[in-house]
Amino acid sequence: MHKKLLNTAVLCGLMIMFSGVAQAKLSPEEVARLGQDLTPTGAQRAGNASGTIPAWTGGLTQAPAGFRPEAGYADPFADEQPLYTVNAANMAQYADLLSEGHKAMMKQYPSYQMHIYPSHRTLALPAEEYAQIAKEASEVELQPGGAGLVNYEKTSVPFPIPKNGLEAIWNHLVRYRAGGMQRYYSQLIVQSNGSFSAVQTEAKQVMASTLGNPEPNRLYYYHDYVAGPESLAGLQTLVHEPLDQVKETRLAWQYNPGQRRVLRAPEVSYDNPELSADGLRTTDSVDMYNGAPDKYEWKLVGKKEMLISYNNYKLNDRSLKYRQIVGKEHMNQDLVRYEPHRVWVVEATLKEGARHIYAKRRFYLDEDSWNIVQIDHYDGRGELWRVLEAHTLQRYDVNVNFPSSDVGYDLQARRYVVNGVENEEKAPAQFGWRGTLREFSPSALRRAGR
Repeated sequence: MHKKLLNTAVLCGLMIMFSGVAQAKLSPEEVARLGQDLTPTGAQRAGNASGTIPAWTGGLTQAPAGFRPEAGYADPFADEQPLYTVNAANMAQYADLLSEGHKAMMKQYPSYQMHIYPSHRTLALPAEEYAQIAKEASEVELQPGGAGLVNYEKTSVPFPIPKNGLEAIWNHLVRYRAGGMQRYYSQLIVQSNGSFSAVQTEAKQVMASTLGNPEPNRLYYYHDYVAGPESLAGLQTLVHEPLDQVKETRLAWQYNPGQRRVLRAPEVSYDNPELSADGLRTTDSVDMYNGAPDKYEWKLVGKKEMLISYNNYKLNDRSLKYRQIVGKEHMNQDLVRYEPHRVWVVEATLKEGARHIYAKRRFYLDEDSWNIVQIDHYDGRGELWRVLEAHTLQRYDVNVNFPSSDVGYDLQARRYVVNGVENEEKAPAQFGWRGTLREFSPSALRRAGR
């Protein structure tokens, strides 16, 4: 009888944990762990037993000698050599440390390999951000259903000790960007023969909490402008992202230079194709994942050690040309750095009756930064379809950890897209950028179009 009651209690607890309903706030005892056995962002402070993952000691906050922002980020680990390389011949030896996506890439493309370097836990945020995380950790809750946040002010880690998959995903959605950012970047569309085209974009994003006069129920504002090629030049997208997506769905507009009109764009969401990605990315795959999570059931699988792309200063080198980054079947893997780190694993399974081209998605989130660093996408037949990988970078001059780029491989089409590369752009990303509400109005799209 006692065993039956215990099993029932455990089952009920799991149902509550993964049902998406509002969760209990963190207790004072849980919050007190931040900065103690846990880092201020909720990661395990200690290293692993084997020593391949070090303890977190504050992260990377000092720029190497000779650093000039306009020249790009100097590599503080430039003298390091790979400890070993994982490829199709030896991947079985490291199977427990690899995602299914990485295994599939090695099976499909024998030239695909991963150079493994010493692990450095470089995540560092400003001290005031750590204080804000601790302050709100005992206040923030999920909306019933999980499609919004309650009692949210401006923390970048609302759930440092996640109790379910949605809490972990929300940590990615609101992770630290110094309040706002402005980026010039290209998206490289690579065909099966290795030829590619570049789509140049200027993007601005600002968290609503940094504006003096945000509208009610706003999480952030986003605007991008496509500068080239000529076939897409002038296309603009504007997004007002709600904080509570139960009350209000995403507001989006687009400016079409051919029509010279600003139109509401409800299609800028979910699995609708991103217009500048030639059908290789869904809208909700931008920034690895964005938007309303209501189409999926979310499960927090747990934490594990993995080999993930990390500290990609070599790939961010502004002396590189895009032709050096792309290859016929995959990126130039000699430029991508991999390290052992711990990740949270979250699985999203499409709800019964919901429609999306991805029936299942498996997310891997870096425990320190809450960046989604890897995603395996499965189609309706249960077959692995697309593999996404983010190339993280600690921007030590502004204490921001944000990917330098990400890549999405379509295993069925045998094409891929590299998004966010800044190497050949006119200026590096600017974090801490502050805009005005007027810059994120539909009328601003019309003015920019003219």
